[in-house]
Amino acid sequence: MDQARAVDARSGLLTQNGSHRVVTYSRAYTLVPTYECFNRCTYCNFRVDPGHSPWLSLEHVAQQLPTLRRQGVCEVLVLSGEVAPSSPRRDDWFCHIYQICALALEAGLLPHTNAGPLSRDEMAHLRQVNVSMGLMVEQVTPKLLDTVHRHAPSKRPEARLQQLAWAGELGIPFTTGLLLGLGESEADWVDSLGAIATLQTRYGHIQEVILQPHSPGQQQLQPGMSLDEAALVRAVHLARECLPPEVAIQIPPNLVSHQGLLDCLTAGARDLGGISPVDEVNPDYEHPTPESLEDAIAPSGWQLQPRLPVYAQYDSWLPEPMRSLVQSWRNSLSYL
Repeated sequence: MDQARAVDARSGLLTQNGSHRVVTYSRAYTLVPTYECFNRCTYCNFRVDPGHSPWLSLEHVAQQLPTLRRQGVCEVLVLSGEVAPSSPRRDDWFCHIYQICALALEAGLLPHTNAGPLSRDEMAHLRQVNVSMGLMVEQVTPKLLDTVHRHAPSKRPEARLQQLAWAGELGIPFTTGLLLGLGESEADWVDSLGAIATLQTRYGHIQEVILQPHSPGQQQLQPGMSLDEAALVRAVHLARECLPPEVAIQIPPNLVSHQGLLDCLTAGARDLGGISPVDEVNPDYEHPTPESLEDAIAPSGWQLQPRLPVYAQYDSWLPEPMRSLVQSWRNSLSYL
């Protein structure tokens, strides 16, 4: 087996005769500790003002998790709005997220947290109760701080790249990505992908890179246009050229047309992310079911395959007993 084929085999993307025809996804459910956020990105359809979002009840979480387990959900995506680092409520917010992750593990589910930039100590603490974590780089160009991120302190590129570096130092399997269509240029895409590639070369911890096209919603502060699908396909091509081959490229299937999805797969995308009943980030765009996705891509020769929120090559990075739980899930997936 040559080097390229070996890399794809480790990622679970190699099929018979070495052709790349497998597309992965995770059976996920999103839990939102709070929608409140101290950032005010003009395109956001998720946030509410601080103090206007009750925190998710731990009792409700504990009651809900066993049902999710019985339904075949493997990933609990803990996706939170951000409490400011200087806020007196920051410690309580962080402890709340930690407790949700711990409850998910106790229920036999696999937590993946994306809660905005965290301190190194916060990341090290959450590593104990997460099989993987994530944070979108979005774009490394500082010019967005004068436009869509003017009132978003945590969107400083250096803060987000620091998060990726800390994840690498701590040995956390990580997901990151780009938001496309916010006023950046194609050259900015290349710079952002290059920054991710540099960190991956240094630490080897990045599982996947999401390419998320801006898709206007009803709650955003400032009107915007959808990213043209031809531009998204071009971004996939660039990502495949810029990123190391072991990093999967992920496309949100609810934000593209049927043909756009197939074009992105042809260009090099190989993952569709966590499929949950509701896309909390883009609530105006309903998630397809795994069954409908299979029907859409199978006639073109693609096979949809479930995966876990941690890729197999990172299992040895996990602390026990998390590693045993992941192996149990891998054994169950092998029978699907």
